[in-house]
Amino acid sequence: MTKVAIVYHSGYGHTAVVAEAVAEGVKRGGGTPDLIRLESAGQDFGPALDAVTAADAVIFGAPTYMGDVSVPLRAFFEASSKIWMSAGWKDKLAGGFTNGLTFGGNKDHTITSMWILAMQHGMLWAGPGVPLGNMAGNSTSAPEAANRIGSALGVITQSDNAGPDVTPPAGDKEFARLLGERIAKLAAR
Repeated sequence: MTKVAIVYHSGYGHTAVVAEAVAEGVKRGGGTPDLIRLESAGQDFGPALDAVTAADAVIFGAPTYMGDVSVPLRAFFEASSKIWMSAGWKDKLAGGFTNGLTFGGNKDHTITSMWILAMQHGMLWAGPGVPLGNMAGNSTSAPEAANRIGSALGVITQSDNAGPDVTPPAGDKEFARLLGERIAKLAAR
């Protein structure tokens, strides 16, 4: 069975909710998710790096803090340099997701940071492949619509200033599931 590593950091629990939805999508796509939560920039990244190396695909996730990935994911990226030197992740399938308080907040830059890391490693990047929420048979970009914010490069979600038991909304979670499902199916090919 196709194994998909989901490497993410979540500061307040909202990005963890998105990561769990991605994992549900991986299962829906016939794959086996491996949720790897990063806790701090100072942790031992060896087990997480090994898990990505052993997986058929990887999906990176982080909240958008100050317009970019959070520090634990950035530190994980830097810890991957020895793997980069040996081209250990070359041709591995990759994707990404982010969450933040606002609709904008430069979340596209967060996804771009993930994409650039993947390109540095020679990985193959796959976006979600989901049309804009208001184009997929919906008349609005309501919270129930997948891709309501409009992202082609990765999954972008938004959480209100409430707990992760309330937000992000259903459409954002489905958008995350669709990414996980797509990555699992593509990796199985």
